[in-house]
Amino acid sequence: MDRRDKLHAVTNGPVQPRNAVVVLLDSLNRHMLGSYGGTEFATPNLDQFTAQRATRFTNHVTGSLPCMPARHDILCGSLDFLWRPWGSIELWEQPITADLRHHGVTTMLVTDHPHLFETGGENYHTDFGGWDYVRGHEGDPWKTWLDPSWVGVPAPPAAKGDWFLKRRFGERAPDIDRAYDRTRTHFRTETDYPGPRTMTAAAEWLSGAAASGSDGRWMLFVDEFDPHEPFDTPAPWQGMYEAEPWQGEQLIWPPYVVGGRSGGHLTDHEARHIRANYGSKLTMIDHWFGRILDQFDTHQLWDDTALIVCTDHGHYLGEERTVHAVVGQGGQSHDLWGKPMVPQFEPLGHIPLMIHWPGVAGGGVCDALTTAVDLHATLAEVFDVSPEHRTHGHSLSPLLRGEATSIRDYAVGGVFGNWVQVTDGRMKYARAPHDDNFPLSMWSNRWSTMPVHVKGFNELPKPDSRAWLDRMPGSEIPVIRQPFGAGDALPFWVSGGANVGQHHLYDVSVDPDERENRVGEAAERTMQELLRAALHDLEAPAEQLERLGLG
Repeated sequence: MDRRDKLHAVTNGPVQPRNAVVVLLDSLNRHMLGSYGGTEFATPNLDQFTAQRATRFTNHVTGSLPCMPARHDILCGSLDFLWRPWGSIELWEQPITADLRHHGVTTMLVTDHPHLFETGGENYHTDFGGWDYVRGHEGDPWKTWLDPSWVGVPAPPAAKGDWFLKRRFGERAPDIDRAYDRTRTHFRTETDYPGPRTMTAAAEWLSGAAASGSDGRWMLFVDEFDPHEPFDTPAPWQGMYEAEPWQGEQLIWPPYVVGGRSGGHLTDHEARHIRANYGSKLTMIDHWFGRILDQFDTHQLWDDTALIVCTDHGHYLGEERTVHAVVGQGGQSHDLWGKPMVPQFEPLGHIPLMIHWPGVAGGGVCDALTTAVDLHATLAEVFDVSPEHRTHGHSLSPLLRGEATSIRDYAVGGVFGNWVQVTDGRMKYARAPHDDNFPLSMWSNRWSTMPVHVKGFNELPKPDSRAWLDRMPGSEIPVIRQPFGAGDALPFWVSGGANVGQHHLYDVSVDPDERENRVGEAAERTMQELLRAALHDLEAPAEQLERLGLG
């Protein structure tokens, strides 16, 4: 629906929302949205929503990464990556949906995100009052065979999910099962694709909620995996950003690599093709996001319902950074793809956040520093619930109501066993392991990490005789704490000692492309002290300080 002719909402001042909708678009690149200055791809619905109905947050950053740790931050309100790599909701905590259920709030999850229904994410949906799992995205094992009647329409022939690994490692490449390679052969129209089906289901639920609005308060959480890979779209979206014709199989599975072109693994044409395919999927899901905006218009939901549009992280699509740099030794710039083992540079770690708040005029801008756990705190305030476990967020509502210009002095983020990052909103410091990345322990009673579906690959070693029972901050519930040491098999995503000493410090207010690493300057000492104080404030394990050389 074209909303360019609509006027900004006339308001009489901020109103406490009665209901809330959260739309999480996975791997949504901030710098590619028109509302954040992007010009490469079209995002008209997100742009019009931001200009006419929402406040645009300019300094929102990632916390725990990647997918499930980020959702833990949002739904549980506590940073996850300092204690474990990726996992389910633990015994000492509960998601906000459980708090809302106890307070009589109806909650609904509409999603096509497969990690929510496999080991490591299998209990995030259980406290929703209702949930609708739209099948078929990425690794969802929905279809067990190819459709023999498939003739390449609407899903054109595409290289299999292991094409890049086969190219790079040949016979040594792992055997990866990409379920989507089978699923896509069963699509017959655009409306069969998971993203359009998810947005349609969410819009239908909103219509029903509006009709039953007098029955009580509600929250809808739309966890949409687009524009996450595979970057697969039908006509008219497919190829719309190709500057030159593409011959052969589509490359819908992006590589995860440091140095795609610079390392000789991708041609320039392939790199442009993959990036264009992301753009096609971004524009397609923006189109279907319009179905949700239509329901807000039709049922006047703008008057009493908050609409939060967010993401978990961005996705590198060939942006260049100097990665393997040690102080005094310089480094070489490489093009980055996917989510490789690098710090959270701006394209991945500086993320969009747009919020409609009833009674607040659209088109506003908030420059305050915010992060993922603050969304949990905001929802808790909206519905007047108080979590019993230790949380780390601050409500955004004072910013939205114009009662405050800041809610936090720092934000911390990272991936378990890798860099730990801190920012004050201007300076960003990524602290690497100091020596050999030890000591390092995993804290969990559910014991899981991201399933990778690779034959013969041990994703997570089991606890052994070195494990003991410890306590999480603010909890008396025993938790298994497994220490790791040199020579151990480590959980997936842990970098080992590969990044020792590779610290990064940037003043992103004047250097958003992160060209000048200011490690070694006086500012590094300031940021070291801020990171040390932040980790103490978060009651992070003391061994984190030790492995980072801050103990």
